[in-house]
Amino acid sequence: MNQSILCVGECLIDFFSHEANVSLKKSQTFIKKAGGAPANVCAAISKLGGEAIFLGKVGADPFGDFLEETLQSVGVHTNLLVKDSSSPTTLAFVSLGEDGQRDFVFNRGADANLTLDEIPLEIVGAMKIIHFGSATALLTPPFNQTYKEIFTYAKNNRCFISFDPNFRTNLWQGREEEFIKIILNYIPHCDFLKVSDEELFLLTKEDDIQKAVSILHRLGANCIAVTLGKDGTFLSYSGESSTISSIPIKAIDTTGAGDAFVGATLYQLSKLEHPKSISFTDWKTIIHFSNKVGAMVCEKMGAIEAIPSLEEVLSR
Repeated sequence: MNQSILCVGECLIDFFSHEANVSLKKSQTFIKKAGGAPANVCAAISKLGGEAIFLGKVGADPFGDFLEETLQSVGVHTNLLVKDSSSPTTLAFVSLGEDGQRDFVFNRGADANLTLDEIPLEIVGAMKIIHFGSATALLTPPFNQTYKEIFTYAKNNRCFISFDPNFRTNLWQGREEEFIKIILNYIPHCDFLKVSDEELFLLTKEDDIQKAVSILHRLGANCIAVTLGKDGTFLSYSGESSTISSIPIKAIDTTGAGDAFVGATLYQLSKLEHPKSISFTDWKTIIHFSNKVGAMVCEKMGAIEAIPSLEEVLSR
């Protein structure tokens, strides 16, 4: 049984402000960390003991080398990581508030330039599980078109499709309706859809969580997990729903928590022979574990460094 999980999207550098509770405008020093939502998902899968492959593009520069080495250091396969000699690695500058919430400023680079002819589609088709993260992937061509083609190929090959819209306000400022239209085209084909409560209400324009989730189910989404921060996760699948609690923590940095949650979920699904046909009870068990992983990531700074090992999760 192929237990490898392919994650498609961006890999970038997060520059975190070294000063507590200071705006980006006033920050003087920054700490460099590896990031990018799909890369974080890959790292979580691998650190928990799964097989993860990252597909995306970085610059052929020191930052790109750093990202490649960081992914390799946690066991992620980088044979589908493409290096671009004509564009720099994408950068994000991040400042953290007192509650651990973050502000992003992106300097877009190489991740935007991935083209279909750079991807061996036969490897894509051989995957049992493929995760699509879209923080930057859907913004501009050629990557947004490449992303769509990979998604269609995965669907046609009956891969298990996981999808996270990764909405970022400052990336889609003034283009929110365009974002909604794009995302709603992907949702009908999702076996597992992870959204935050903010994304759920944005996509459905419905502030009742049960009604909002029902809208996405009617579109075709199979299992839906709505992350609620410290309140856990609202899970909806096959006509049943439940809010699965999280563990109490003191949040230091929420960066990568949702990605770790997704990675933990996919890691567990990869161990199953038929992940598309499990029970609601099984899903609740999976989400309970994933909540714990996501919460533990918030206790440290840095999306990848903060991901716990399987042993650490089981000991909590």
